[in-house]
Amino acid sequence: MTSAPGPEIRLNGVRYRWPDRPVVVVCNDGGDPAYFDRALKDGIVPNVARFMQTGFCAIAQCVIPSFTCPNNVSIVTGSPPSIHGISGNFYLEPETGKAVVMTGPELMRSTTILAEFSRNGAKVASITAKDKLRQQLGKDMNIAGGCINFSSEKADKCNKRENGIENVLKLVGMPLPDMYSPELSLFVLEAGIKLLQTEKPLITYLSLTDYIQHRYAPGEPEADRYYRDMDALFGRIHDLGAVVGLVADHGMRDKSNSDGSLKVVWLQDALDLEFGKDATTVICPITDYFVAHHGSLGSFVRIYCHRDATPEAVMRLARGLPGIEAVHDKATAARTFDLPIDREADVVVISDGGTCIGTTPSAHDLSVLDGHALRTHGGIAESRVPFILNYPLNETYAQRADHGGLRNFHIFDFAINGVAT
Repeated sequence: MTSAPGPEIRLNGVRYRWPDRPVVVVCNDGGDPAYFDRALKDGIVPNVARFMQTGFCAIAQCVIPSFTCPNNVSIVTGSPPSIHGISGNFYLEPETGKAVVMTGPELMRSTTILAEFSRNGAKVASITAKDKLRQQLGKDMNIAGGCINFSSEKADKCNKRENGIENVLKLVGMPLPDMYSPELSLFVLEAGIKLLQTEKPLITYLSLTDYIQHRYAPGEPEADRYYRDMDALFGRIHDLGAVVGLVADHGMRDKSNSDGSLKVVWLQDALDLEFGKDATTVICPITDYFVAHHGSLGSFVRIYCHRDATPEAVMRLARGLPGIEAVHDKATAARTFDLPIDREADVVVISDGGTCIGTTPSAHDLSVLDGHALRTHGGIAESRVPFILNYPLNETYAQRADHGGLRNFHIFDFAINGVAT
C-alpha cells in the first residue's frame, strides 16, 4: 500500500483530502464530558489539557439513541443512522419478528471512511475493544492489501487472512485482557501505538469500551487511574507525530435514587397491565452481550404495537409515567433523530437523565452489577460528548465550529481536513 499522496476521497457528502501525516481517532466509549472535567480539575490528564490549550476542544452531540453501535458506525461513516442504517445495538427484525443483535456488516447501508481510503491505496487500521464492533468497523476494508482490523477481546485469535495481522499479544507486549477490565481499552491504545511504530497506517481508528464509566463515577479512584493511564497513551500517540482526535460515542449518567436503589421504569409491565399481555413488545436497543456493564437497561426503548394497542394509546400511557422525558411515534422519531424509518418501531420512549427503562424485572439480570449503582446511557441526557484535537483548526473549520452544530461523527472530517498542522 502507498503512503504517497492519493486521490481525494468522497463519502456521504464529505470530501476528505489525503492526510500529510498519520491520523488517529480515538472513540472513548462512554466518555461523558464530566470525566475529563474532573480529571482536568485534578490535574491527572496533562496531555489532554495540552491538546485543549494548543489544539481544539468543544462539546459535540452524539447520535440518538446514544448507544455504542449507532455512534461508532456514524463516526466511521461520517453520517447519521438514516444514511448508514444502524440504529441500535439490538433491534426487532421486521421480516421474522425476531429480536437480533445489530452488529452484522450486512446491515450497514454505507461503506466507511476507512474502507474508502484503503480502496484507494492507503494503509488503515481499526482496533476495537469489543469484538461485536469489529466486522462493522472493518466493512469493505482491504485486508488482503495490508489493512488491519481486530479487537482486543479476541487479540489472541488474530490471523493474516481475517485481521491482517497475527501474533498481536507479542507485538503489544500485554496478556489478553479480561473482557470486564480497563485493560481491554488500554490494550487497544497500546496496540495502536505499536502499529504506528511498525506498520505506519495513514489512518487509525481506536474504539474503547465503557466498562469503567458504567461502573465508576468521575473522581472515583478507579476512574482516575483509567484516565491517567489513557492520557499517557494519548501523549505517546501525539509524540509519534499523529493528528489525534478524541471523541466519545455517548455520555453516561447515574440512574439511582438517593438511597442507591435503581431508578427504573418497567415499561413492559406497565403496558401489559394496560393493554394485556402480548399486545406490545418493548425492545431495549442497548442490549448486547456485555451485560455486566448495564444489565440491558438504558434510556431509550422501542415499542411495537400488536392487536388493539394503538401507537396513540401507548404514547398516552408512556407520557404519564414518571421519569419519561420524550415519547415519539415512528415518523417523528425518525425525523427528530435522523434514523432509518424502516427500522424504527411504532413508538420510541426516552427517559430523563436520572431514570432508565427496562421491560420487566425478570428479563434483566441485575446481579451482574455486583452491588454498584447503575450508570447507563441511551437518551438525550447522555448525548453530550467531548470533541478534542491535538492541533488547532484552520480558518475554514474554525469558522464552521463557531457556527455550532458539531456532531461526534464530524471527527474524521475535522481531523483529516480541519487541522492546521
